[in-house]
Amino acid sequence: MPARESCVRQVGDDFVLSVRVQPRASRNEVLEIRDGRLLIRTTAAPADGKANKAVIRLLADCLDIAPSRISLVRGQTQRNKLMRVSGPVELPPAIFNEDAANGL
Repeated sequence: MPARESCVRQVGDDFVLSVRVQPRASRNEVLEIRDGRLLIRTTAAPADGKANKAVIRLLADCLDIAPSRISLVRGQTQRNKLMRVSGPVELPPAIFNEDAANGL
């Protein structure tokens, strides 16, 4: 069985998360790792950056950090995004393992 790809990589003190966003969902939630991406659902519409802002707030709440420490690196208008988490942060161990992360 091939090794599964992690949705996170470390760059110095920062982490870069590969994220798949589902806008206009029925609720806000961080779901699981699927195909090497952290699946996030948000109720926000993908207009005027609302979904991006909602994803940043949701990730910040999940990681217990300030939203200002999370930035969008790539994917401004796409469902697949790269998010940078600045500075040292304690990531949940499940985020490094696709099998353990299912049902975050």
